[in-house]
Amino acid sequence: MAVSRTGDWARARQLLAAGSSRLEGAMQTALRQEAHALRKEVVQGLTQQAPGGEPIRPPSPLTLAARQLAGFNGTKALLVSAALRNSISVVVEGDEAFIGVSRTAKGPDGDSLVDVAQLQEYGGPPVVIPMTPKMRRFLFALLLQAGLAGQSRSSGQGRGVVVTQTPARPFLRPAFARFRQGASRRFLARVAKELGLGGPG
Repeated sequence: MAVSRTGDWARARQLLAAGSSRLEGAMQTALRQEAHALRKEVVQGLTQQAPGGEPIRPPSPLTLAARQLAGFNGTKALLVSAALRNSISVVVEGDEAFIGVSRTAKGPDGDSLVDVAQLQEYGGPPVVIPMTPKMRRFLFALLLQAGLAGQSRSSGQGRGVVVTQTPARPFLRPAFARFRQGASRRFLARVAKELGLGGPG
């Protein structure tokens, strides 16, 4: 039985060959777009103090008092220098994307920001700090500034210890959880748009 062909088969073969590379390119573009959209979600969550719609625990009165004594009157959590927020980055490699704080990111004081991020995300264990008389006087000044001096057992004299603990203030997990909703649909819509098949405007 004879087979007849009509149309430009050479062009058809070219289109088929180019199709896989077009699809791969569209998927890469969609992945980058989704990654940067998630970064924006995290940054906005920090700025608005509600990552993923969950309010961040506010700074304690002592923390706010310490800020005021240092000349900083901001009341938002995790935004004294904005270094943590500004360190949120995107790295795309192949078909994977990283959104978070790079291990090489440093704060203004040279501290590792990934360590700061982990401490804030999950909280820290209790830390016992031996107090020198100078430290106790500073703590009493903070208590005065915060209006909590009545809770002190001394007027800044003597020695002793203080136990401090950093509470968890998750800013990545809530944003990731909310962004995950509808991620497959958004990604496929982005791919379709890149291929000229419609998609988000």
